[in-house]
Amino acid sequence: MILGHETQTMPNTQLQTELEKLADPALAHFAQRFFRTGPGEYGDGDTFRGIRVPELRKLVSKYAVLPLNETKNLLKSEFHEDRLLALLILVRQFAKGDELDRTRIYELYLKNMDAVNNWDLVDSSAPYIVGPYLLDKDRQPLHRLARSRNLWQRRIAIIATSHFIRNNDFADTLAISEVLLVDREDLIHKAVGWMLREVGKRNLEIELAFLKKHAGKMPRTMLRYAIEKFPEPQRKAWLVSSREKKQ
Repeated sequence: MILGHETQTMPNTQLQTELEKLADPALAHFAQRFFRTGPGEYGDGDTFRGIRVPELRKLVSKYAVLPLNETKNLLKSEFHEDRLLALLILVRQFAKGDELDRTRIYELYLKNMDAVNNWDLVDSSAPYIVGPYLLDKDRQPLHRLARSRNLWQRRIAIIATSHFIRNNDFADTLAISEVLLVDREDLIHKAVGWMLREVGKRNLEIELAFLKKHAGKMPRTMLRYAIEKFPEPQRKAWLVSSREKKQ
């Protein structure tokens, strides 16, 4: 599959019409509260149409070969669902594309990370574009993102490593987790804990070694996510031990 070059085009009128028809104001109102779009919250100012994800996935199938420049325009939309749809289309095209297609999609993604500005947008795209692209390449872009001032770029950095984990490659997950131990954002604590838990599913000894070294300074939420699947007595022991080390 060869994707179109990035040239300026008008939005796809048919697609825009379909998105407008699917909009549900009541669902949009709920989504704005669910994704914390109030002043000062992590989704501050985001706008929703009110479209459920299964409906968007139907559009992914219909517009699977949308030219890259049109997908880029969709990614710049003010509406959250439009951006999610653009990302889901990119994920599908990345999976089916050749090396040139994948490079173009990866580069487009990095250039437009300001549009990947909520946890669902990150989690639906970073493990399927950024992680796979960097699997056999230099991972320094992720380590730079892990030190970004932007919450979502830091989340991209850690969540993208889920692809490495699935390939039993844990080093970058652990290194980035170490950088993010002192992060102040709860959404980063959850993401790091989640990825450590995924490491533990494949190699418990490696996760335990990380916890023995860092559990005393891990944010409580991060630790809880990391040990969520441990047997209850073991989970409680880690929580108690961590609390004692912080006292």
